[in-house]
Amino acid sequence: MRADADMVAIPAGRYRLGSDEHYAEEKPVRDVEVAAFHMDRTPVTNGAFAEFVAATGYLTVAERADPPGSALFTMSAGPIDLQDPSQWWRFGAGTSWRAPRGAGSSIAGRDDHPVVHVALADAEAYAAWCGKRLPTEAEWEAAARGGLVGAPFAWGHEFAPADALLANVWTGMFPWYFARPGEPGTTAAGAFPPNGYGLLDMIGNVWEWTVSPFSTAVQCHCAPPTAPVDPPPRAAAVDPAPARVRSAGLVALKGGSFLCAAEYCARYRPAARIGLTADSTTAHVGFRCVRDR
Repeated sequence: MRADADMVAIPAGRYRLGSDEHYAEEKPVRDVEVAAFHMDRTPVTNGAFAEFVAATGYLTVAERADPPGSALFTMSAGPIDLQDPSQWWRFGAGTSWRAPRGAGSSIAGRDDHPVVHVALADAEAYAAWCGKRLPTEAEWEAAARGGLVGAPFAWGHEFAPADALLANVWTGMFPWYFARPGEPGTTAAGAFPPNGYGLLDMIGNVWEWTVSPFSTAVQCHCAPPTAPVDPPPRAAAVDPAPARVRSAGLVALKGGSFLCAAEYCARYRPAARIGLTADSTTAHVGFRCVRDR
């Protein structure tokens, strides 16, 4: 079993989660009791996942697929219909966590970047090897808020205070113009400031798996299309941490990614959420682990 990575203690408490001011799937605002736990300070990195694979011989869902591959983001040549995600997502044959930018690419020099192209089962396998587990949605959101109550962002009430970019999200015009140097993609874990609990990259960089179902018929365009199947959610008074619940259709992911942009997916907030099928693998999805106290 791999030794514990750097983890942060998240206190037990009654946390105010959700939002009534943004996307419909974030409603309602509710208070949820969450037990104390520890969370990885950063998303699981390529280097850490490589240690797991070297020790176990594990093959990811994308590597075992027929044909092997995963979903890749592709910039467009100009403005397009933002209601049609097929215009910026494509299947990349041979793409996997080892070749995150397509067949022939590698993770050389990117050991400290979040691992991507991992399905829920891949994340759970890694967590079990570490003696940890994946967070529930309530645990994840409570940790992401960093002790703040009522603030829309993990760092406060302004998206970019004093024009400072505080997370790896899209800047420019999605998906055809990227305003920062280089290409859109993951950054090294911890490239941006921590939240109030000392957690890094809770917002932006990669969406992160939880073990909670995404029980809503609302669909967003932040990932390759999936079919909504579940009824509207019911508010829970207590976080069902031991239940390891799984939707028959979609699983909740949190945090936003490097593709989140104000004009099409402003989900760079703790309350934001999307749903993917458990076997989905994409260029902007990773995970981090938690451990009970």
